[in-house]
Amino acid sequence: MVNIENVLEEVKKNNRVCPQPNRWNDIWEMLPNKERVGNGWKPALPLILAAWHDTPHLSKILRFKEHLEWAADNGNLEEVYQFLKNLNENEWYHTDE
Repeated sequence: MVNIENVLEEVKKNNRVCPQPNRWNDIWEMLPNKERVGNGWKPALPLILAAWHDTPHLSKILRFKEHLEWAADNGNLEEVYQFLKNLNENEWYHTDE
Protein backbone atom coordinates (compact mmCIF):
# COMPACT_ATOMS: atom_id res chain seq x y z
CA MET A 1 0.00 0.00 0.00
CA VAL A 2 1.46 3.32 -1.09
CA ASN A 3 1.24 6.28 1.25
CA ILE A 4 2.31 9.89 0.96
CA GLU A 5 5.52 9.21 2.90
CA ASN A 6 6.59 6.55 0.34
CA VAL A 7 5.97 8.94 -2.51
CA LEU A 8 7.78 11.85 -0.86
CA GLU A 9 10.76 9.61 -0.19
CA GLU A 10 10.86 8.61 -3.87
CA VAL A 11 10.60 12.16 -5.20
CA LYS A 12 13.42 13.45 -2.96
CA LYS A 13 16.02 11.00 -4.33
CA ASN A 14 19.05 12.41 -6.15
CA ASN A 15 18.29 16.06 -5.25
CA ARG A 16 15.05 16.03 -7.24
CA VAL A 17 12.90 19.14 -7.09
CA CYS A 18 9.96 18.12 -9.28
CA PRO A 19 9.37 16.48 -12.65
CA GLN A 20 10.38 18.41 -15.76
CA PRO A 21 7.54 20.63 -17.06
CA ASN A 22 5.95 18.21 -19.56
CA ARG A 23 5.92 15.35 -17.06
CA TRP A 24 4.66 17.59 -14.25
CA ASN A 25 1.78 18.67 -16.46
CA ASP A 26 1.02 14.99 -17.18
CA ILE A 27 0.74 14.40 -13.44
CA TRP A 28 -1.51 17.42 -12.95
CA GLU A 29 -3.75 16.12 -15.74
CA MET A 30 -4.00 12.79 -13.85
CA LEU A 31 -5.36 14.46 -10.70
CA PRO A 32 -9.05 13.80 -10.16
CA ASN A 33 -11.66 16.30 -9.00
CA LYS A 34 -9.84 19.42 -10.21
CA GLU A 35 -12.06 22.48 -10.20
CA ARG A 36 -12.03 26.01 -11.55
CA VAL A 37 -11.81 28.61 -8.81
CA GLY A 38 -12.09 32.15 -10.16
CA ASN A 39 -9.27 32.58 -12.65
CA GLY A 40 -7.31 29.65 -11.22
CA TRP A 41 -7.59 25.98 -10.38
CA LYS A 42 -7.79 23.82 -7.31
CA PRO A 43 -5.25 22.35 -7.01
CA ALA A 44 -3.15 25.15 -8.50
CA LEU A 45 -1.52 24.61 -11.87
CA PRO A 46 2.04 23.28 -12.03
CA LEU A 47 4.72 25.97 -12.08
CA ILE A 48 5.62 25.50 -15.73
CA LEU A 49 5.71 27.61 -18.90
CA ALA A 50 6.48 31.26 -18.05
CA ALA A 51 6.52 30.49 -14.30
CA TRP A 52 9.21 27.79 -14.66
CA HIS A 53 12.26 30.06 -14.94
CA ASP A 54 11.13 32.65 -12.38
CA THR A 55 10.08 30.24 -9.63
CA PRO A 56 12.54 29.25 -6.88
CA HIS A 57 13.19 25.58 -6.09
CA LEU A 58 11.30 25.72 -2.79
CA SER A 59 8.14 27.01 -4.46
CA LYS A 60 8.31 24.21 -7.04
CA ILE A 61 8.82 21.63 -4.27
CA LEU A 62 5.85 22.94 -2.30
CA ARG A 63 3.53 23.10 -5.31
CA PHE A 64 4.51 19.58 -6.38
CA LYS A 65 3.93 18.33 -2.82
CA GLU A 66 0.49 19.97 -2.95
CA HIS A 67 -0.27 17.92 -6.07
CA LEU A 68 0.89 14.71 -4.39
CA GLU A 69 -1.28 15.44 -1.36
CA TRP A 70 -4.22 16.12 -3.68
CA ALA A 71 -3.64 12.73 -5.31
CA ALA A 72 -3.58 11.10 -1.86
CA ASP A 73 -6.75 12.87 -0.72
CA ASN A 74 -8.57 12.01 -3.95
CA GLY A 75 -7.68 8.35 -4.30
CA ASN A 76 -5.14 8.21 -7.09
CA LEU A 77 -1.80 8.34 -5.26
CA GLU A 78 -0.96 4.79 -6.41
CA GLU A 79 -1.39 5.77 -10.06
CA VAL A 80 0.72 8.92 -9.63
CA TYR A 81 3.39 6.99 -7.73
CA GLN A 82 3.68 4.38 -10.50
CA PHE A 83 3.99 7.17 -13.08
CA LEU A 84 6.75 8.84 -11.04
CA LYS A 85 8.66 5.60 -10.52
CA ASN A 86 8.73 5.06 -14.28
CA LEU A 87 10.23 8.46 -15.07
CA ASN A 88 13.81 8.48 -16.27
CA GLU A 89 16.18 10.53 -14.14
CA ASN A 90 16.48 13.11 -16.93
CA GLU A 91 12.71 13.68 -16.69
CA TRP A 92 13.26 15.17 -13.22
CA TYR A 93 14.44 18.66 -12.41
CA HIS A 94 17.31 18.59 -9.89
CA THR A 95 18.96 21.05 -7.57
CA ASP A 96 22.70 21.20 -7.02
CA GLU A 97 22.22 21.87 -3.31
